[in-house]
Amino acid sequence: MPDSSGAKERSAQPLLSSILDTLGEEIVSGAQPAGHTFTLHDLSERFDISRTVAREAMRALEQLGLVSSSRRVGLKVLPISEWDVFDHSVISWRLRSETQRAAQIASLRELRDAIEPAAARLAATNATTEEAAELTRLAEIIVEKADAGEGSSDEFLDADTQFHAMLLEASRNEMFARLAAPIIDMMKGRTVYGMLPEQMHMETMSLHIDLARAITNGDGAAAEDISRRLLGGVNDFVTM
Repeated sequence: MPDSSGAKERSAQPLLSSILDTLGEEIVSGAQPAGHTFTLHDLSERFDISRTVAREAMRALEQLGLVSSSRRVGLKVLPISEWDVFDHSVISWRLRSETQRAAQIASLRELRDAIEPAAARLAATNATTEEAAELTRLAEIIVEKADAGEGSSDEFLDADTQFHAMLLEASRNEMFARLAAPIIDMMKGRTVYGMLPEQMHMETMSLHIDLARAITNGDGAAAEDISRRLLGGVNDFVTM
């Protein structure tokens, strides 16, 4: 007799993902505030799911720091200080929330402003010849698309996110490199939620080419300064 357990497990995954999206968005938006409690039975009743699926949802929320569990209380929503704020799902839920979006963008922008200029300085010393050439190629695409009024296009976004992710990677600081994912989430969120203008400020966009050139030339001080000016210029025309 064929084993159907694998099929059942696969079929439960989309349902579990949907439930997590619903609960995650409710928690980060404040619809379920810190201190609110609920039980596995509540989850089973609300979503018409088995206790097994409810338990999987509980474990996933616990791993993200959104809830704690105990036999006496059940599940308790935790404050933001306990959340795994670098997790992709948590960032995505906060970006979807109208009450959390601006704060999430601001937090990630401040993080980026703090680390990317330092990463640029390191990249000027540590980037390979191939990485420097790719940064130059991506910078040229960014300027081309921005000049054509295609600042919200997929092509612009792909080149822009690849450029800044590669810059962090080329620093050869593994901690900077790990921050590429949340920073890219922020960059994509600004585009998805219409925070960037179609017509970019070309003086700011051209700094991508200047930055790639400084890294190619091994000029760390210039790379750091240009990166700081680039980020400041972008921040000026982002609408929150």
